[in-house]
Amino acid sequence: MDLLPIITSTDVATHTPEVAVLPVGSFEQHGSFLPLTTDTIVATTISAAIAQRHNVLVLPPVTVSCSHEHAGWPGTVSISHQTLSAIIEDIRASLARSGITRLAIVNGHGGNYVLSNIVQTANATTSGSMTLFPTQADWSKAQQDAGLDSDAHHDMHAGEMEVSILLHVQPHAVGENFVDEDHAADERPMLLVNGMSAYTKTGVIGRPSAGTAAKGQALLASLAKSFDDHLTILLVRQPPFGIMAGVRG
Repeated sequence: MDLLPIITSTDVATHTPEVAVLPVGSFEQHGSFLPLTTDTIVATTISAAIAQRHNVLVLPPVTVSCSHEHAGWPGTVSISHQTLSAIIEDIRASLARSGITRLAIVNGHGGNYVLSNIVQTANATTSGSMTLFPTQADWSKAQQDAGLDSDAHHDMHAGEMEVSILLHVQPHAVGENFVDEDHAADERPMLLVNGMSAYTKTGVIGRPSAGTAAKGQALLASLAKSFDDHLTILLVRQPPFGIMAGVRG
């Protein structure tokens, strides 16, 4: 599975995809056993799985995003939410000029809270349509389908889910010590104030020891199928919402 798109301009002209898929990752700490690019690998892998199922244009990933809660660890790099918003808006506008007015953002980093607002605003004010994937419900279904031992809350960062996906697609990138790095921090009331370092010294919150390549494969299969609903909405929706007579939010 290619982590970067290798299609040509001729390929795009031939297949004429109506929907573009933009992976958004991050460059942030993932403990001592996963790479700084983990979220980017996750986002691009999900996007590639979607492309195997649907005729979409997969874009190269945004590799640095809003990782401010991880600032206490060496190597972590962030951009502001304003910069991330501007990047996505520029990409959306460029796609629209080439005739692609539907965009799916595949987010690999939970700290990119601004993406929800970007999608919400775009769907209210542009002539195209946008979706954010996976949703919390999509992740929950994938975790159930894959038989994960932990849920998204308990397995927050560098845990079972991320280890499983990387063991499936990039096993050489996973350090052998992942089996010894479980760390629980179920209560994180001041995460936005104090950052991750207030709740973990290793950078891990979750159960990486439970990760397997088989679970990673099952996670991707479930997510690719869940994208069907997002694609349907993107293709049939008549944007912008709320403009039709009698529609109120």
